[in-house]
Amino acid sequence: MPTQKQSVVVVDDDMSMNQAIKRLLLAAGFAVETFQSAEALLESDAAENAGCLVLDMRLPGMSGLELQQRLKQGGAERPVIFITAHDLPSSQEQARKAQAVAYLPKPFPGLNLMAAVTDALASPENLATPSR
Repeated sequence: MPTQKQSVVVVDDDMSMNQAIKRLLLAAGFAVETFQSAEALLESDAAENAGCLVLDMRLPGMSGLELQQRLKQGGAERPVIFITAHDLPSSQEQARKAQAVAYLPKPFPGLNLMAAVTDALASPENLATPSR
């Protein structure tokens, strides 16, 4: 059974993308929760229990970048992997500045996502005891 450290939260407004990522990560033994908006995630406590976050950069309402900032401010700082269907140099730069573990333009190979999740879960933030 995956531990808290192996839990992944995915936020993407594309339901089929959420499901594809969820199936991939579940098959690899991770616990996965999916949300279709930043606001839906914020209404739950899933971010506090996550080992890492997979966030779409462009979401209706609050963006993935804004969500990451909001979580940091609230003390739920977790390693982040940004995914996007709009691969722009400015998006890549924003992800770099946000210290993302990875930036994956859609469509991306499942192996690339698995490598990014593995790196995120091995990050120093996941070696300490969770904040809550």
